[in-house]
Amino acid sequence: METMLADLPPLRLALLCTVPLLFVLAAVPAMTTSAPDSLDSPWRWSRVGAALALAASLASLAWLIVGGPGVWHGPALAGADAGVHLSLRSDALANIMLVLVCFIGWVIVGYSQSYLGGQRGQPRYIRSLLLTLAAVSVLVLSNNLLLLVLAWIGTSLALHALLTFFDQRPQALIAAHKKFLASRVADVCMLGAIAIVWSQLGTLEIDQAIAAARALPEYSGGLQAAAVLFVIGALVKCAQLPVHGWLIQVMEAPTPVSALLHAGVVNLGGFVLIRLGTLVADVPLAQALLVVVGGITAVVAAATMMTRISIKVALAWSTCAQMGFMLMQCGLGLYDLALLHIVAHSLYKAHAFLTAGTAVEQNRLQQMTTPLPPLSGMAWLASAVVGVGIVAAAALAWGIRPTDAPALWAVSAILALALAPLLAGPLLRAGGTWIIAGVAGAFAVTLAYFGLHLLFKQWLGAPAAANIGLVAWVIGCFVVLFIVQGAVRARPQGTLARKLYPWLFAGLYLDEVFTRLTFRVWPARLPAKPAAAQPILPAEIHISGAL
Repeated sequence: METMLADLPPLRLALLCTVPLLFVLAAVPAMTTSAPDSLDSPWRWSRVGAALALAASLASLAWLIVGGPGVWHGPALAGADAGVHLSLRSDALANIMLVLVCFIGWVIVGYSQSYLGGQRGQPRYIRSLLLTLAAVSVLVLSNNLLLLVLAWIGTSLALHALLTFFDQRPQALIAAHKKFLASRVADVCMLGAIAIVWSQLGTLEIDQAIAAARALPEYSGGLQAAAVLFVIGALVKCAQLPVHGWLIQVMEAPTPVSALLHAGVVNLGGFVLIRLGTLVADVPLAQALLVVVGGITAVVAAATMMTRISIKVALAWSTCAQMGFMLMQCGLGLYDLALLHIVAHSLYKAHAFLTAGTAVEQNRLQQMTTPLPPLSGMAWLASAVVGVGIVAAAALAWGIRPTDAPALWAVSAILALALAPLLAGPLLRAGGTWIIAGVAGAFAVTLAYFGLHLLFKQWLGAPAAANIGLVAWVIGCFVVLFIVQGAVRARPQGTLARKLYPWLFAGLYLDEVFTRLTFRVWPARLPAKPAAAQPILPAEIHISGAL
């Protein structure tokens, strides 16, 4: 079966291959040194390699704009007719993700050197960080399912070394252990899915598999099972309930590792679903799993985040909620908005983690100011109505109609509710021209959101059809979240807040169950406790004195 994409020219292919190769070469000096007084060269090469990789990714994106998408079907790995090739792909999705990965990697490499100053094990950190970036680069460029899964596994293994950098912290090792086991479950699901795809479609080339699936009158039971396995793997990879605990607890790792995980690696499940959208969008069970699990995770994590005081832990719960929202968008067939969500969330979360110290200072200053009285329920309701009007006006300005894609109803409703806290908070209290400025700012943000939706839609194609029942489920979930948040903020010492607080603070106790299960299946190896000093008995003191 012929591919629908043009063949990549050799120079463009070489430019793509340069990105992961630069990360690997930059890691070589860290592999050949272990002396703490010879760290200047590994860090210098890592910065140079990350900067060159970013430049190569930007050049590749520019070439894509000029030359259009393309694919390279490399040498066959299992016979000429087996459909298994070492192939790479250059399109909007691959190149946007590649630039995103390289930019965040470049920032984190530069931040890590000063952050880890004086720490032991820096060469191990450098090589693990660069190998993680190399594996992610291969993953986003892959056009072969087997290569994609191998890069997926390689990313997890390299990241595990970063999560266990502080190897004397039991909490860090437990969180990394739980993440390791969850990742292996995701690996098994992905390997099982690609085995089914190969047996059903006769190829592992992504473009050819999608073309073959589109030509089928209906999916077989095997292809539907493969789609469900892809979804389960993505849900586990993106730390959805109830296997979310490790994402919250990896805060024990160095801050740049947390930024890398929350801003990049945790998004890979969503990237895979966007890449394989056709194989998943036509399977109702797969869509339902994404929407239901993603919606519940987003609501529970967003409510739990309200109970947290620690800045980094609150950011971790925010990532959990954002991943649920992104997977929910994939389940609704809004792959363009899911990609936009990945890009925006990655940039925001990398900045948030790397400036966590500033956030702590701002929070302390806020706590020193006189607290404002809580807003009434009518203020929340009025802000929600204004938010609906702003979203409707911005959508009409771009010529977007509700009949264009019913799934947009759900996202538009969520966007309107998300604007409500901004409108109901300091702007309503400030009054006067601040209200007009706030409404204008909210309208500008919404206008930009729908404009980027149309731009990404041109690159990725029109949204897939979504079940109206799933759309109603999503709207219902976030309306409930909005009501609960409004009631709690209006009466923080009320009956509802007091009853919900213990459960939400504990994350509904889901992680405790998962932790017990993982320790029963495979206990973690924790560092041995240092031997306690033996107490000296009075008799021993008397004997030593006599001697």
